[in-house]
Amino acid sequence: MKLAITATLAASASAFAPAANSVRTTSSLAASLNGWTPDESAFAWGLPGSLDPAPEFDPFGFAKNTDLQTMKKWREAETQHGRVGMLAAIGMLVTEEPIEYHPLFEADNKDIGPAIRHLDEVRAVEPLFFLAFAAFIGALEWNRALKGFSKPEGDFEFQQIEDDYYPGDVGFDPLGLKPKDPADFAVMQTKELQNGRLAMLGAAGMIAQELQNGKEIFVNLGLAQDRFDPSSVPIQF
Repeated sequence: MKLAITATLAASASAFAPAANSVRTTSSLAASLNGWTPDESAFAWGLPGSLDPAPEFDPFGFAKNTDLQTMKKWREAETQHGRVGMLAAIGMLVTEEPIEYHPLFEADNKDIGPAIRHLDEVRAVEPLFFLAFAAFIGALEWNRALKGFSKPEGDFEFQQIEDDYYPGDVGFDPLGLKPKDPADFAVMQTKELQNGRLAMLGAAGMIAQELQNGKEIFVNLGLAQDRFDPSSVPIQF
């Protein structure tokens, strides 16, 4: 577990790694986005996400003197990676012992081991799955690019986010959970960010732990029986 803790700390440090600065700075925006009006004097331009007991947490000062375009780009990346992290953390736990709910396999007949090995099994059973999976991810990213990023024409900078795009708001809300009230939206956005940050650290730690000894998370914790036979999977390492 020490390795898992070390990995989570390393992941948290990398989350604050600076991206390339954009030369394009928007000094004023008349329109308010989901109730947010960029405020250069506020922490992170006034974006939600700061929460007690560690408000305005930025130990390396990357948010200080950062232009609006760069700040929106970082928040976009943080939000999207947080969402992936939440899905990954939940997916790893529910597909392993003792729950073993897997949408692609009959896990009760065969323990396919830690989550880091599951795609090996998929590759062996249905290699074309990865083509469909890649196409699905590409479609999602294409939609996000069309929604929030500027077209590569005219006065254009790489990964330039549109002025009227709120970071992370790609318009996907099938259950209608997005609050209409700006204050409620800020609260929900903060909750999503905090849970996403925790999930990124958690998923990184679980992956590092499984890579270290090849055992499932609940098995490592002594809460589940180890039924996995490494020789039963198609790829050995």
